[in-house]
Amino acid sequence: MALRARALYDFRSENPGEISLQEHEVLSLCSEQDIEGWLEGVNSRGDRGLFPASYVRVIRAPATELSLPTSYANLPAGGFDPLVPIAALKPTTQQAPPEAVTEPFSLPPTAGYPFPLAPYGGSYQPSQGSDDDWDDDWDESSTVADELGALSSSYPDYEVVGGRASGHYCLSTWSELPLSSRSGHLAGHPHPPSSSVKSSATVSRNLNRFSTFVKSGGEAFVLGETSGFVKDGDKLYVVLGPQGAEWQENPYPFQCSIEDPTKQTKFKGMKSYIAYKLVPSHTGQQVYRRYKHFDWLYGRLAEKFPVISVPHLPEKQATGRFEEDFISKRRKGLAWWMDHMCSHPMLAQCNAFQHFLTCPSTDEKAWKQGKRKAEKDEMVGANFFLTISVPTGPGASLDLQEVESQVDGFKAFTKKMDESTLQLNHTANEFARKQVTGFKKEYQKVGHSFKGLSQAFELDQQAFSAGLNQAIAFTAEAYDAIADLFADQPRQDLDAVMDLLALYQGHLANFPDIIHVQKGALTKVKESKRHVEEGKMEFEKAEGIQERCNIISFATLAEINHFHKIRVRDFKSQMQHFLQHQILFFQKVTQKLEEALHKYESV
Repeated sequence: MALRARALYDFRSENPGEISLQEHEVLSLCSEQDIEGWLEGVNSRGDRGLFPASYVRVIRAPATELSLPTSYANLPAGGFDPLVPIAALKPTTQQAPPEAVTEPFSLPPTAGYPFPLAPYGGSYQPSQGSDDDWDDDWDESSTVADELGALSSSYPDYEVVGGRASGHYCLSTWSELPLSSRSGHLAGHPHPPSSSVKSSATVSRNLNRFSTFVKSGGEAFVLGETSGFVKDGDKLYVVLGPQGAEWQENPYPFQCSIEDPTKQTKFKGMKSYIAYKLVPSHTGQQVYRRYKHFDWLYGRLAEKFPVISVPHLPEKQATGRFEEDFISKRRKGLAWWMDHMCSHPMLAQCNAFQHFLTCPSTDEKAWKQGKRKAEKDEMVGANFFLTISVPTGPGASLDLQEVESQVDGFKAFTKKMDESTLQLNHTANEFARKQVTGFKKEYQKVGHSFKGLSQAFELDQQAFSAGLNQAIAFTAEAYDAIADLFADQPRQDLDAVMDLLALYQGHLANFPDIIHVQKGALTKVKESKRHVEEGKMEFEKAEGIQERCNIISFATLAEINHFHKIRVRDFKSQMQHFLQHQILFFQKVTQKLEEALHKYESV
């Protein structure tokens, strides 16, 4: 039996991982098991991806029975019955071909994060790598129940709806959905096109539940499906500055140093880890944190702030974690991360971040209480957007066409910057490698050759040639010293540049999702305006959608503005540092050569 389906309606893909459908076309299904109302298959044009299960009808006839006269090639045998759900068409004994059953359902990747984002309305679970394990007395059992055995073995990266298992994506079965969602479509999915839907006065929901716009809560917020009480301490203010929308400055700015990474042990020496000393300037009280604590904090902030670029942490490493070079490099990476956290007006004032900076290292109870409070924060997902307060009054309105133009310009800028930073990072890596190996060896060869010449000259027993022999021998030593300078120089300048590039590559990876949220909001505004013009929606409802889109747009523009400010500051400082150390390097080389030159004056 062929595993195929016929499209009942046209469907136009709007997100990565989706494919478009044309009414009546026959598709090959990878599996007839739908996940959250989506199927995966291949259309008649050879494109493979996701499409709504409610837009197709499974064909149960063998492949040989699908042949129809040419004049009826686009019509299904027996006509259509769009009211019959796919679930009702499944036979009790017929099974899909083995290759279709065993093929896994592929999920669109989440770009920009080193680990998958939390699902819409879910909670972020920290990564469980071998670097700084989480099995210590600073941690507690998860607030989410343990994973179901069968699910964890089959889908280790998924999350069952209802809190029965922890992970990164939500899966649910038909029987687990509420009654209101079992009318042939999952909750949140639009019904297939029909005459009744065309006359509705609502803006359609995004079909792709894995879309960043949906997972972040942006869609629910724009459509007015979110309400809640926001405390004054949770409000995030956008103001109008010289360059447009800006985050309101932190009234109490501070910095935090990361110093003295030390190796510590527990369980009578059975477990070792590296602890970093943090000293916030606004408290002056030092605390010690491990990498896993940074990792936990990053996860909370990445979930809470969908339109703020939370800087990425230095990468994990399974081996060599206690080597001096690795610890030093990680400390520098964490220092850059901390600087960007403290420099961001909104991130710096976040309760979870302040708890991370100020909770005494020895107070286990206080740490767990603050950790639990942060994990139960309700101002995440759709509720997060309720906390954003934007300018009002004359001159504070946004021209959505101008906003779209600015965002498109920034999108092009980040793409080009990403390409150039990758190229510069590759070039700097290659240049550093040549200095440590190639250049060092070449200068050593020159020094060795000069030394050989001086040794040959020493065979001459004439007294008046002794000065020349010593000068040439000194020249050989000078070139050996220059070789060592070349090998050590990348630590002084190029490494710092590459650390900065790594941090900004993380920021650049964040912005596609941030832009996607803003673009999704703009799409809803355009759709609502079209409904108003067609008489399908009340003007007041469309105005509400635009106002909520303005909030997301203000926040996006404020984040873009902050990124440019911090970028100019960082690259100015780092390029100055690089060139200063390059000058010092060549001054040292020149000094060695001048010292060698002076040796010949007395010959």
